[in-house]
Amino acid sequence: MRQQGSRSRTRNIVILIVIAIFLVIAAVSFAVSQKWPFAESQVLQDLRVASDSHVQVRSFRQTYFPSPGCIIEGLVFHHEPGEAKPLITIQKLTIQGSYLGLLALRVSRITAEGLLVSIPPFDTHSKFHTTPSKITIAEIVANGSAVEFGTDNPDKKPLRFDIHEAFFQNVGWQGPMTYRVKVHNPEPPGEVIAEGKFGVWNRANAGETPISGEYKFEQADLGVYDGISGTLSSTGKFEGKLAHIDISGTTDTPDFKVKTSSHPVRLTSQFSAYVDATRGDTFLNHVDVDFLKTHVVAQGSIATPLHGKGKTALVDLRSKNARIQDLLLLFVEAKRAPMSGSVTLQAKAEIPPGDQPFLKKLKMQGSFGLAGGVFSNPSTQGGVDKLSAGARGEKDKDKDKDEEKNDSDPETALTDLEGQVNVVDGIARFSDLSFWVPGAHARVEGTYDLVNYKIDLRGRMRVDTKISDTTSGTKSFLLRMIDPIFRKKKKGEVVPVKISGDYDHPTFGLDLGDKEAQKKLPRKRSSQ
Repeated sequence: MRQQGSRSRTRNIVILIVIAIFLVIAAVSFAVSQKWPFAESQVLQDLRVASDSHVQVRSFRQTYFPSPGCIIEGLVFHHEPGEAKPLITIQKLTIQGSYLGLLALRVSRITAEGLLVSIPPFDTHSKFHTTPSKITIAEIVANGSAVEFGTDNPDKKPLRFDIHEAFFQNVGWQGPMTYRVKVHNPEPPGEVIAEGKFGVWNRANAGETPISGEYKFEQADLGVYDGISGTLSSTGKFEGKLAHIDISGTTDTPDFKVKTSSHPVRLTSQFSAYVDATRGDTFLNHVDVDFLKTHVVAQGSIATPLHGKGKTALVDLRSKNARIQDLLLLFVEAKRAPMSGSVTLQAKAEIPPGDQPFLKKLKMQGSFGLAGGVFSNPSTQGGVDKLSAGARGEKDKDKDKDEEKNDSDPETALTDLEGQVNVVDGIARFSDLSFWVPGAHARVEGTYDLVNYKIDLRGRMRVDTKISDTTSGTKSFLLRMIDPIFRKKKKGEVVPVKISGDYDHPTFGLDLGDKEAQKKLPRKRSSQ
């Protein structure tokens, strides 16, 4: 009896469950009969409200089994009358729901094929007035899509991002959605993988919409930028709101090269920055750059000026213990840098927008100091040696084999090379440029053409040591080439000097046209 009663109760429970399911289906059927959510009129109305646009379709077909939904082909969104391109075009949109999801206001999956979003120039498009929806979409897939950002320059093509993969979860107004995208970045061209959370969209102020995630940027070709080349990779994470997204990460460019140089170097960096995605502006809080044995610290911005168009880069650079040979190797074709030594520098650089070559539009102001420098070019070092030897009064009196052996000694070094530089229109203008060589102190000013490497520096040199006082000093084989003009100069005497020619063939000598050559230069510091 107990077994029969148990079976009876079990049977009754099953019947009740079946009845309950039937009642649910009946309720859904009644609701659907009153307002089927996948009817053409209802779907198109939802799309109009969600996009704040006029919607057109080529064909519309409803589906019922195995799941309710619809398939739309030739879907076009027009946000503004007479716009150059539709805001959105979709070749095929498949919406898949579930019968239980109808009660929960939840769509299982939306698949967009051939999706193209065309964003007009930021200063021309109007705002969107979207209406929140109670529907949540479990998954959206939009592989093989593209987003284009228009430009107000008719001669330029839109900036296009090809989206290889795009996957979104829990899309709606109830909470943040999860995303994962694989995108081809157009500038610099490379592949980006990003995943994280986005939203909920802030209708009152889009800049307050939260976003977070991690990214990986691979195979970025820096050769699209004028003057440099290399393949960059970067990883990092970001978090914040669209108007202020904090980003931190690292970069690695194993073959970075300035195109005027023949020396690729490995350049790595660690950075922290923030981005205003509503304006497309980037602000560098702190960047640590390393290449060869030199470390440089930078900060600045790449942003649109308050009253202007395009992006202007403003960067502050500084280094306390860089190597001058590392810096120079970035720009020269010779196998060796023209000078070696430890250098400190501080500079402010501005790179405005435009199609001019990099060196022509670069603007930079800065100061530098070289504690001890040696020229590797024999002709360049020879000129310095001659100035130094002449100032010290050394004579060509040792010609035996011991002197020949000394030809391999280190060349005369410059010490305390320091000055100010201002770069405009491809010309570096030096002011208050001073340096010491054994036996003399020089102070010059003038220009160096970064484009054709022409030198024009003029100034004065003070003889620091009497002939009789010179008993030793760093020598090279070029020290034997003594300029007789300097041989007769006395301690404290000032002579006009000039450095001219070009980088490969500089010339050093007296500037006899300088009428104020007798002005005294400051004395060398007693500590030296």
